[in-house]
Amino acid sequence: MFDELNLEVWDNLLLAFEYIYEFAPIWLPIFFISLAFKAWLNYKRAAYWQEESSVLLEIKLPREIHKSPAAMEVVLNSLHQTGKEGTWWDRIRKGQTRARFSLEIVSLEGKIRFFIWTQPTHRNAIETHIYSQYPEVEIYEVKEDYAKSFVYNPETISMWVAEFALTGPDPLPIKTYIDYGLDKDPKEEYKIDPMTPLLEFLGSITSGQNVWIQILIRAHKKRRILDVFKEKEDSWKNEAENEVKKILDKLKEEGGGTFPRVMTDEEKNKMTALQRSVSKYPFDCGIRAIYITEKDKFVPSNIGGTLGAVKQFGSPGSNGFKPKGWMIDFDYPWQEWFNSKDKLKAKALEEYKLRRYFYSPYLGKKYHSAKPFVLNTEELATIFHFPGEVAATPTLEKIPSLKSQAPSNLPI
Repeated sequence: MFDELNLEVWDNLLLAFEYIYEFAPIWLPIFFISLAFKAWLNYKRAAYWQEESSVLLEIKLPREIHKSPAAMEVVLNSLHQTGKEGTWWDRIRKGQTRARFSLEIVSLEGKIRFFIWTQPTHRNAIETHIYSQYPEVEIYEVKEDYAKSFVYNPETISMWVAEFALTGPDPLPIKTYIDYGLDKDPKEEYKIDPMTPLLEFLGSITSGQNVWIQILIRAHKKRRILDVFKEKEDSWKNEAENEVKKILDKLKEEGGGTFPRVMTDEEKNKMTALQRSVSKYPFDCGIRAIYITEKDKFVPSNIGGTLGAVKQFGSPGSNGFKPKGWMIDFDYPWQEWFNSKDKLKAKALEEYKLRRYFYSPYLGKKYHSAKPFVLNTEELATIFHFPGEVAATPTLEKIPSLKSQAPSNLPI
């Protein structure tokens, strides 16, 4: 019987190969046309991005900031730009993509700095909106990108890199600044800023070591086939509706079907969080972290420090972050035959420098990336905002004095 089973499997394999060979004149041209189309699209997008160029802005903070993260949420609202992809001509012939931004918090040998990467066409709008909410900050164009000077050489450099994914469904929000009570603008001594542990960790980095956190964002839209053709439904909102439906169905089922049982506080909070989440502007997001040091100064515990510094953004019953992608750990030894760790690390560093995430050839590569997820402006403002005095990290660089307006009675 065993021989008969083997013979049947072999016959099925031969039949499959016969069908593949017979229909090759149909599927082979389709396959090559698909590859050619993707190559063309990548070429047009690369040309479009090169023509647009980019600019890296550094935001220097004053000694005192009394604004809650709600101020940063107003700034982020202005970055929700869905233009430049209006027609198939824009997307395919011109290679245009919607605006992309990178929000970055880095520790360069313990000195903490804030950056925003963007295209020059968006620079003025970003500066205007930041100054409108934080008039005391100073914004400078960085002439030399801090990441450009680093080249991965395994003989002299040690590097760890990871990306982050959500622990739960996209619409379920992380623990935000509103959950921490920062929307009420409490006094500094009563503030619990969830960014403080991250800044304290970044400030503890010593000479020869660097930790970079990069939050890449673009306005969320209904997903298209191949990110080009006809728009599909908005899976983010649909998933939120499904999560709410699950809660309601569970109430009816456990209530006997006629009258739903009373909703628990946890279920109420989850329903409220889901409804609040989809009421705000959503962004497609990717978050990556790089720990790069001189060979003899690599401290393994700083990997745990990087991962632990984002724990406070999650809790049971809410969403959170977990490492996924670019961990450069192989399940089987033969996987490294085609993807050496050193090559992958060099590739990861290059992708960081290019601020590339949402489009080919980066997206979807095994070992390379986690999938983009959706965060709304409230969530983004929680993980990226300018902290007040509660963040007393000595190495958080701040401008020496507050700016003040000129007296109105100066002679002209």
